[in-house]
Amino acid sequence: MDFLSLAKQRCSVRKYKKDAVEKEKLDKLLEAARVAPTAANMQSHRLLVVSSNEGLQKLSKGVNYHGAPLAIIVCGDHSNVFVRPFDQKDMVSVDATIVADHIILAAEDLGLGSCWLTYFDPSEIRSQFNIPNNLEPVAIIALGYADMAKASPERHSRDRKEVKEFVYYETF
Repeated sequence: MDFLSLAKQRCSVRKYKKDAVEKEKLDKLLEAARVAPTAANMQSHRLLVVSSNEGLQKLSKGVNYHGAPLAIIVCGDHSNVFVRPFDQKDMVSVDATIVADHIILAAEDLGLGSCWLTYFDPSEIRSQFNIPNNLEPVAIIALGYADMAKASPERHSRDRKEVKEFVYYETF
């Protein structure tokens, strides 16, 4: 499948089958994260894989993960990140979101559903999983086999702005 078809096919899944994600597929998701580009190749991302019943129960205290059998907490490491010298902006959020995007697109390619979760209580997630202070939880990716009809890839024709509405050339 070409990239645009894959990207259009991917949608947020909010209902999952109980079936576990196979280790081989998890390994491919983690490899997709590994090869994701990061600012100055600092690789500031840290991933916490949660799939045990105990771990998922802890996860539920800080986020609605929609009953997925697997979640990946994507964190950025503020102690090991490229900082843009002009304004001192660190790239933790940028690096982590690129990694998360690689994971969700790889999941789609593997026949898995995913949901990018940002509506979570960071302090609760930090507490439940002993996340050190230098790490910032940026996103949580719910993963598994969809137990719902997926949205049509054609939805983008009606739900997304046209390119001419957000692209400018040479100047604003």
